[in-house]
Amino acid sequence: MHTIGVQKLSAVIEDQINGFVVHIRDERKRSVHTVAAYQADLRGLFGFVNSAQSVADLTLIDLRSWLADLQQRGQARSTIARKAAAARAFTSWARKRGIIDQDPAVRLLSPSVPKTLPSILSTEQAVQAIMSIVEDDPAIQARNIAILELLYATGIRVSELCGIDISDVDQTRNVVRVLGKGNRERVVPFGIPAAGAVQDWITLRSQITVDKLALFVGVRGARIDPRAVRTLVNRVTLATTGQRLSPHALRHSAATHVLEGGADLRVVQELLGHSSMSTTQRYTHVSVDRLRNTFRLAHPRAEDMSDDE
Repeated sequence: MHTIGVQKLSAVIEDQINGFVVHIRDERKRSVHTVAAYQADLRGLFGFVNSAQSVADLTLIDLRSWLADLQQRGQARSTIARKAAAARAFTSWARKRGIIDQDPAVRLLSPSVPKTLPSILSTEQAVQAIMSIVEDDPAIQARNIAILELLYATGIRVSELCGIDISDVDQTRNVVRVLGKGNRERVVPFGIPAAGAVQDWITLRSQITVDKLALFVGVRGARIDPRAVRTLVNRVTLATTGQRLSPHALRHSAATHVLEGGADLRVVQELLGHSSMSTTQRYTHVSVDRLRNTFRLAHPRAEDMSDDE
């Protein structure tokens, strides 16, 4: 029987979901957000298939009915795709643990999600956003400028930025060590503007900090929360571009500008911390102007091209 709404799950299902959560959190090193989303997705699944008392009771029909119901209720394709991924990961885990003999989600399909590129800032807009930061508190102003400078200079994720300790910053070589997805560590370089901004912030940091390790702290002195960084980026980009952009837009902008400056795609992959080249290709694009200019320099017949061809 299928129902909609919050259902009390059996103790067996609760134990199985908790075991899976421990697996993806401690063994797979998935992010806190992914773990929470998958846990909620699975509780929603078993709330829908309320006749199931264990993962062993799930069928492919149940899973397909669940996804169809989500679609009928107007859930976004990306949300349905994530929920399907949660179900597949869960049943695969249960099969490998010997909890079930057959994996019901092996043939479960999910809607394709268009690979849209996020908005990016031009080089001028990025500089303007950073220069627009004015705060009443000099320490907060120095911190916010350093955050924007480092995000744009390195293209690191907001979670990576919030996890940086002071000891991770090498001010002699202008590089920072970050811990990315899957606990993969990498070292990312940054330029002189970011180096100066970080140094200015470190000089004033003691005025508001209680956390001895974290590079960036919030107004109460503890390690800064990603939500505070997102709010900051939303505010300054709205003021300078008219669009409320996320920290990911700065990440994508940094990667795009490095690529358009002539960097190899594999260098960009290394900077962003992508395990797959296909992910890098999805996050970066080369301007038509650069493609045309490269062609003009490289192709023997390029001089025959007119500007409006």
